[in-house]
Amino acid sequence: MYSRHDQAWLSDAGWAGALAGAAPEHAAALEQWRSHDWPLIVTRRTPDAAPGTLCVGLALPPDAGRKLRIAVLVNEHAVARVEAALPLQAAAAAAPARWAGPLAALLAGAGPITLRAYGSLALQAMTGLSYLTESSDIDLLFTPASRQELDAGVQLLQAHAPHLPLDGEIVFPGGAAVAWKEWRNAAANDTRVLVKDANAVRLARTASLRELLG
Repeated sequence: MYSRHDQAWLSDAGWAGALAGAAPEHAAALEQWRSHDWPLIVTRRTPDAAPGTLCVGLALPPDAGRKLRIAVLVNEHAVARVEAALPLQAAAAAAPARWAGPLAALLAGAGPITLRAYGSLALQAMTGLSYLTESSDIDLLFTPASRQELDAGVQLLQAHAPHLPLDGEIVFPGGAAVAWKEWRNAAANDTRVLVKDANAVRLARTASLRELLG
C-alpha cells in the first residue's frame, strides 16, 4: 500500500510511459528526474485514476516565486521501489546554517520518535536543487505508534516551533493525516479537524483519531 509523500522510483518502462504521456512543456523536467534517478512523490488519488494506477508527481524549484507541480499517473507495476519520506536526520544535511543548531536540538530531543521530511527541505536534500527560500517551512511527518507517543510528539514539535518554522502532518493508522498545528489547537476540545488520506479529504473528530491508536 502506498501513502502520501512516499518516494517512488520508476522502472525504465514506467519512465517511458510517463514521458510518452507528458505535456510537451513538462518533458524536460521529467527527463531530468529520469536521468538522475530521482524519485517521484506519491500524492492523493485523483477521481480519474483507474484501479492499479498510482498518482505521483514532482515539484520544480521555485522560479520567481512560482512553484510548478507536475502530476503523473503510472501503473503500479511500473514502480521499481518505494520508500517512506526522507528521515529528517538525512534531510537536515541540506538545511541552511540558520536552521542547523535548532534542527540538531530537535533531533536530539526526539528520542524514539521518528520524524520524516517532505516538501522543500526534503526535495533539496534529494536533488541538490535550490528549493529553500527565506520563507520556507520545514514540512514534517510524524507517525505515532501510541496515544502516549502522539502526545509526546506534539509536545516536542510545540517546544521547538519557536526556533524553527515547523509545519507538516501527524499520520494516523490507515494514512489519515492531520496538520499538527490544527491538531494541537483542536485536540483538547474534541473538535473536528481536516483529515487527508490517499483517496479523499474529510472532517473527523480528534477523539475518533486517537482511538485508531488503540
